Amino acid sequence: MVDEKPNKYIREETLPIPTYEEATSSRSPSHSFLGASEVSHDAERQGLLERRSPAPPGDNYRPPEVESVRSSADFLSSTGNNSARSSVEGSRHEIIQMDMEDPLSEQAQSQMGTRLSKRISSITNGLSSLNLPFRQWLPSLEYVRAHIPRMPGRFPEALKPGWIMVVRFFALVFVLTVVYIVFISNIFSFRQRRSGQMYDPESVRMFVQEHVNATNIQLHLEHLTRFDHIAGTEGSYVLAKYVEAAFHAAGLDSPMLERFDVYLNYPTEGGREVAIVNPSDLVWKGKIEEELAYTDPPREQTLVFHGLSKSGNVTGPLIYANYGSREDFEWLQNNGISVEGGIALVRYYGSQTDRALKVKAAELAGAVGCIIYSDPNEDGFVKGEPYPGGRYMPADGVQRGTVGLTSWIVGDVLSPGFASLPGEKKRISKENNPGLNNIPSIPLSWRDAQKLLQSLKGHGKQLNNNLGWVGGVPDVDEWWTGTKESSPMVNLRNEQDEVERQPIYNVLGDIIGIEQPEKVVIVGNHRDAWGFGAVDPGSGTAVFLEVVRIFGDLKNLGWRPMRSIQFASWDAEEYNLIGSTEHVESRTEDLRRNGFAYINVDVAVQGSDFRAAGPALFEKSLFHVLGRTSDPLSNKTLRSLWDERNRKIEGLGAGSDYVAFQDIAGMSSIDLGFHGEPFPYHSSYDNFQWMSQFGDPGFLYHRLMGQVWALLILELADRPVLPFDLEAYARSIKDYVRDLDQYSHTKEAPAAFDLKPLSDAADATVQRTRKFHEWDQVWTQNIYGMGGMESNALMVMRMNHNNKMANFETDLLDVAGGLPGREQYKHVIFAPQAWSGYDEAVFPGIRDAIDGGDWHLAQKQVEKVAMLLARASQRLLE
Repeated sequence: MVDEKPNKYIREETLPIPTYEEATSSRSPSHSFLGASEVSHDAERQGLLERRSPAPPGDNYRPPEVESVRSSADFLSSTGNNSARSSVEGSRHEIIQMDMEDPLSEQAQSQMGTRLSKRISSITNGLSSLNLPFRQWLPSLEYVRAHIPRMPGRFPEALKPGWIMVVRFFALVFVLTVVYIVFISNIFSFRQRRSGQMYDPESVRMFVQEHVNATNIQLHLEHLTRFDHIAGTEGSYVLAKYVEAAFHAAGLDSPMLERFDVYLNYPTEGGREVAIVNPSDLVWKGKIEEELAYTDPPREQTLVFHGLSKSGNVTGPLIYANYGSREDFEWLQNNGISVEGGIALVRYYGSQTDRALKVKAAELAGAVGCIIYSDPNEDGFVKGEPYPGGRYMPADGVQRGTVGLTSWIVGDVLSPGFASLPGEKKRISKENNPGLNNIPSIPLSWRDAQKLLQSLKGHGKQLNNNLGWVGGVPDVDEWWTGTKESSPMVNLRNEQDEVERQPIYNVLGDIIGIEQPEKVVIVGNHRDAWGFGAVDPGSGTAVFLEVVRIFGDLKNLGWRPMRSIQFASWDAEEYNLIGSTEHVESRTEDLRRNGFAYINVDVAVQGSDFRAAGPALFEKSLFHVLGRTSDPLSNKTLRSLWDERNRKIEGLGAGSDYVAFQDIAGMSSIDLGFHGEPFPYHSSYDNFQWMSQFGDPGFLYHRLMGQVWALLILELADRPVLPFDLEAYARSIKDYVRDLDQYSHTKEAPAAFDLKPLSDAADATVQRTRKFHEWDQVWTQNIYGMGGMESNALMVMRMNHNNKMANFETDLLDVAGGLPGREQYKHVIFAPQAWSGYDEAVFPGIRDAIDGGDWHLAQKQVEKVAMLLARASQRLLE
């Protein structure tokens, strides 16, 4: 039976106090980090969760108290980037200094006695409150006291020795009884506890915020970018071991490499060619490769190619097709330009942002090959000074990247829906694979594309700026489409090594939680890159390793989170989000049951504009963090800049490793990063020199990203009440329904198409989530009202409340079916757009059916989504 009596807790340990030099330095007080919303809405900020001792037996909750009004700044050293006290050894020394007392001093003896008497008093009070099954047969203290015989006058000297023995006997019986009661009552539940000292939550936040070291991040990035490291290569494996060593150094629980054997392709030396072969007066051959990014000494760099591209050697007339969207190819057809049998030349970005879907659109239009070039209008000298003089793509820079169809199959394209474990025999063919294109493709610099565009002059239809088809390549006097009948003949050759079972390695390490160790918050970043990868993904990996170090320091000081934290370095993200997807597919049921949240950082720093993408339920936790972190240049909080720029949490498409967690496992996922102007994306010029000169000199925003990331981890892994805002999520769903209604009208929806079931479910979800979150305030009021104590019953209710929040998105999965035609994707609210993989689709099953003109299927999807949404919100109140 649950003990309804409250548990009183002893004050917890605090983190290191500042040295004299730090205390007298010009540093902002702790409250400068607090946002208005956090001060007003966060019970912990009011001192509810002060110093905590390990939870009482059988309770497993680190208790709140309201006894101390001491500022959290008193508990935490204020170290900066260059402080010598950045190591865990220094922090341990501070704690030893803080705890030292003179054992011979009267004051120390008095304090020790006071503490001891308080603890004894706490024990006796706790024992008196025990509600045990046999308590009714034990006499009360008052009864015993009333029935003890009193001896008249002075006690006879002759009886003293015998009486003393009797007293000792009863004392022994009493002690044994107490010990029996303590253990029978499960006060010390060793099976449920992990060792770990509890710290004041605010001091922990201050610790992580102050201990992010920009120099450490810079050194990590310099090492990470010394050599190229494509997935499945020696470079990527060496960095996997580097990350694993960092996990061991940080003291994470059970660091390990996780292997999968997956399909990958690699370019061969001299195996790629783009050439004009006819007419003879225009014969030309492209350079293909970039110039060396490093010359003193030279470094080996990645060859130019497309990941998951089709091998082949094809020749056909050259046709320029703008951005390569389906609408662009439709325009060509409407204007009498056939692409059948041709080589399509398209540029990056624009109306079709996904390079894989550019190739697919060319294939569907009848092309036999596709060339994608980087136009200076989008990322080159038209924007500003190119590298090495500035941040933009140089003339020879080439954007590598995957042309795997992530919108249809994510992960290893030969094992959709199941993990590619070593020895797995269940594989599908790469021929006519829905995750692969069926025509060869290759990326190109504008330096090479210039010759191709010049050769089209006078062929097909002339283009003008009003159409939006004219790019920024210099010395192209006139822009023409080309035509099947008269365009120059171009040869595209793409010979490559294709390995069906190439080993890749994720790196995993944990910090086991102390209250709900089975529940997990996963923190991820991918490690592989198309080249040296300073921005993508090196900036994220370098910050990731610093965050790991800080949490390792906390763990080594005895701290443990309420829920487990898993740190994950993914491999093969660039090919098709492979490492993270295979991981999810290897433990899908466990993640659906125990996964609380996934935090992803891919590109940590490209500029200074902070953005986040994910469900709206992250608003509360994210705003807590943004309110206490400040932009290093404007000196404004990130929250104020967020509001000034009218930012909102954006939707999740298929741009990074959150996809499998959000759309397959149903784990609420968020992606973070500082955005900015274009950079030499996926080229050899995305290197350490670019970052240190143009991306983030001084690594100020890397440090800030580390603070944001670490604080958000604490929000999700260490708040007693999980800070999800399901009501905000429900309101966003109502907005999505309204947008869907407008979209259906633009597609000329028939009168029979009815969104009312979905609208009704969204309205009910708003009401139910509002009702559900009333309990948050009830919990806070109970903690205040009971002097900072939480009963076992209230603790169980809180944990169940958290579980319901975490399960809400899992309940939005169509586990048995999935999206029609894209069954690997299970989430009925979010998925990548079928024809714009980097962009999100809201109600993807409904939109796919509408886009396909299948209104009967669209209506069935409306009813299915409405049913799942209504059921998910109803479960919150059960």
